[in-house]
Amino acid sequence: MSYGIPAAQPSADTPVCPRHPDRPSYVRCQRCGRPACPECQRAAAVGFQCVDCVNEAQRSVAGNKTIYGGTVRAGRPMVTLGIITLCAVVYILQWIVPNDAVFQNFAFANIYASPESGVFEPWRMLSSAFLHSQGFILHIALNMYSLWIFGQALEPLIGRARFLALYLLCAIGGSAGFLLLTPMVPVIGVVGASGAIFGLFGAMVVIQRHRGGDIRQLLVLIGINAVLGFMVSGIAWQAHLGGLITGLLGAAVIAYAPKGPKRNLLQVLGLLLVLAVVVVAVWIRVQTATV
Repeated sequence: MSYGIPAAQPSADTPVCPRHPDRPSYVRCQRCGRPACPECQRAAAVGFQCVDCVNEAQRSVAGNKTIYGGTVRAGRPMVTLGIITLCAVVYILQWIVPNDAVFQNFAFANIYASPESGVFEPWRMLSSAFLHSQGFILHIALNMYSLWIFGQALEPLIGRARFLALYLLCAIGGSAGFLLLTPMVPVIGVVGASGAIFGLFGAMVVIQRHRGGDIRQLLVLIGINAVLGFMVSGIAWQAHLGGLITGLLGAAVIAYAPKGPKRNLLQVLGLLLVLAVVVVAVWIRVQTATV
């Protein structure tokens, strides 16, 4: 017959590891001074620290920030890739869902912004930016290419959250521009990310200017695309203009918000103010229009 023999317990005078009270520990943490057994020791610049202090330090150290307050992230611009993927998925659905249901339910027309029309669906001002023309494959191809070029430049500079907020704001601004500069009738369906893309054009101008860079090539690019909007039929230059102005204003909020502990709050409030201006402009337009 065998008997279990309990292990010898450390005496009251022997220092023990707080995590493992049965283990004598003569090495103390350089930060908190508590004993730490070999399993709970972590090498530090001088001596050792316990695992609890190391974990606490990791939690308390803020991540690296971009010059505009966003979190620095390595790797690909995930928000940009996510938007491109969503647009591609929606485009496929436009082809496979019968009765043109995707276009009918998510495209924007001015009457959807008017409560008096009986079909008040203002969310279409945003959803329409994720649809594209089925009759012109270059519509989505060029938009997604432009989004990739400007997204991978802007997203790392301002951070993912700011980039996403700015993009969505510009998409709404593009629809607002179309509403403000075209009659309520006849009903014309509008789709495409062009308004948001022009918003990124404007945002890049502001960011580049703020950083002291040359913006001449950007201005030429904007000018060429603006001229094409007037020369090629079927292009809603009004949406381009609305997105561009919204992007200029939104990026100015992000770039010129004073540095300090309240910068994030000021950026959020500033973007909300830009959105409020767009909403008020739309409200005035629909109140003074005849449907």
